[in-house]
Amino acid sequence: MALFLGVDGGQSSTTALVGDETGRVLGLGQDGPCNHVSGPEKRAKFLGAIGGAVSKALTAAGLDPVGREFAAACFGFSGGPQDKQPLIEEMFTVRTLSVTTDALIALVGATSGEPGLITIAGTGSIALGRNAEGKIARAGGWGYVFGDEGGGFDIVRQALRAALRQEEGWGPQTSLHSRLLEATGAGNANDLLHRFYTIDWPRPQIAALSKIVDQAALEGDPVAAAILNRAAQELATIAAAVRAQLFAPHETPRTAFIGGVFRSGFVRERFALLAGDRCGPPDLNPAAGALLEAYRIGKLVVKLANVPAVEK
Repeated sequence: MALFLGVDGGQSSTTALVGDETGRVLGLGQDGPCNHVSGPEKRAKFLGAIGGAVSKALTAAGLDPVGREFAAACFGFSGGPQDKQPLIEEMFTVRTLSVTTDALIALVGATSGEPGLITIAGTGSIALGRNAEGKIARAGGWGYVFGDEGGGFDIVRQALRAALRQEEGWGPQTSLHSRLLEATGAGNANDLLHRFYTIDWPRPQIAALSKIVDQAALEGDPVAAAILNRAAQELATIAAAVRAQLFAPHETPRTAFIGGVFRSGFVRERFALLAGDRCGPPDLNPAAGALLEAYRIGKLVVKLANVPAVEK
């Protein structure tokens, strides 16, 4: 039996799916995060998480993990794939291998492997697409200093700026000021600004405060609503940039959205309106996208069956 492997290696967890040559998912395995390999400790953590997830997936499929060979495998990682491929090649026997980004496997899963595009908005933001000819294009994803417009960190940055402007008397009144201080225990907006510059407040933790902006908007705060509407506009803009690079004006590609920012009804509804027809949530999770990509590089066209739910 030919086996195919898809792995989603992220900052919070690692998920592996093993499938047979018909597209039937045989087993799921999960382990810890594996996004960094610099230094002996992080390398060991990476190897343990990847090996653990794949071993668990094979065991769940009723297969012996020892000495197992894969016809094709795709590994998608946050933080870039370049330094991880040599380690993967040492760990597994794979006839056809792809080590790529987490954005690509999210795209493949979101569109069930069909041509289309995805906008991802978590801590940061990026849009990625692939057309029927296999051409890939992206927009955004430049990081929190020079980009990531519409991402969670950027939303909170705009909220803090609004709170600072109110505190200094040159901006409109907004409940974001009191909400941010209450949520963080800061004495004032300037105090909060300086806290956000410390290691006690990593970017994902700051980005998680974007839910405060959403709640303020739901309760009628016009400043919060404007911040979220702007975020949706920026996310739709990078999606449109990818679409223009890959698809003709008359084409209507599948457009998906993923990430914590889209839990906001304000952002989600505005983005869907701007993105146009065939816009919605992803069909499948990124691990399933990695498995679909493994089939693609293995020259098999399948529809996945028996896809399990993946808990993050």
